[in-house]
Amino acid sequence: MRILHTMLRVGDLQRAIDFYTKVLGMTLLRTSDNPQNQYTLAYLGYGSNPDHAELELTYNYGVSQYDIGSAYGHIAIAVDDIVAACDGVRAQGGNITREPGPVKGGSTVIAFVQDPDGYKIELIEQRAA
Repeated sequence: MRILHTMLRVGDLQRAIDFYTKVLGMTLLRTSDNPQNQYTLAYLGYGSNPDHAELELTYNYGVSQYDIGSAYGHIAIAVDDIVAACDGVRAQGGNITREPGPVKGGSTVIAFVQDPDGYKIELIEQRAA
């Protein structure tokens, strides 16, 4: 078994696609519109299945926002240089909600970004060997 994708419901599909492609550097892999059932899907990632897990953005026609709920935590993305990654996010208008620094009780360096729908994305520094 392996993870294929993670799905997030978004209130504005193009705004979400722009954030994940322009701010976080993902690629839009494919879209699928289903007018009969009133939803559109967009799949993004740093590569496609089967080599990489994907992010599925779901836009339900006419729904502009969702309550995230207390069960949602975050999506984690590895970065080589966390300071440069955060600078890039800021340069593209992204929202850093936790500045780079060590995780509480550890030495792993993390930061948090928030997408336009309020979802948290953790950046974890994993320098290339």
